Amino acid sequence: MWSFFLLLFRFVHSSYEPENQYIMRFSESLKKNSSFREVYKNGKSCVNRYFVMYVLKNNTERNRLGISVSKKVGNSVVRHHITRLVREAYRLQEEKFSSGLDIVVIARGASRKVTYQETEKALLHLGGLHHILRKEDEIF
Repeated sequence: MWSFFLLLFRFVHSSYEPENQYIMRFSESLKKNSSFREVYKNGKSCVNRYFVMYVLKNNTERNRLGISVSKKVGNSVVRHHITRLVREAYRLQEEKFSSGLDIVVIARGASRKVTYQETEKALLHLGGLHHILRKEDEIF
């Protein structure tokens, strides 16, 4: 009897595919320490007031985004807030970035009081400095 309900549950929910508009469509997260170190060692870096961005080609179709916010920036609430701002700004602008890249964004001390609009502008600025924005979107 229990297996019947399990099969029924799977059937009902298999046909329902919600549009998950809150995930990065073309990118993944960079998670391993070794991956971060590889990007730091072999990648190119550019800096602006709020962030440092390292970029390295990864020979895949997708980008991988890594975000680093040290304890020097603030307490855990501040660090998570900055992480969420960067991830959301990248998610909404990811179609403007070229694919096949490992991107590491490091928050600087000035990012402590950054707004969403400033975060978005800073990421696009760094993308322009790295020449990783698609040609029609390049603004710098």
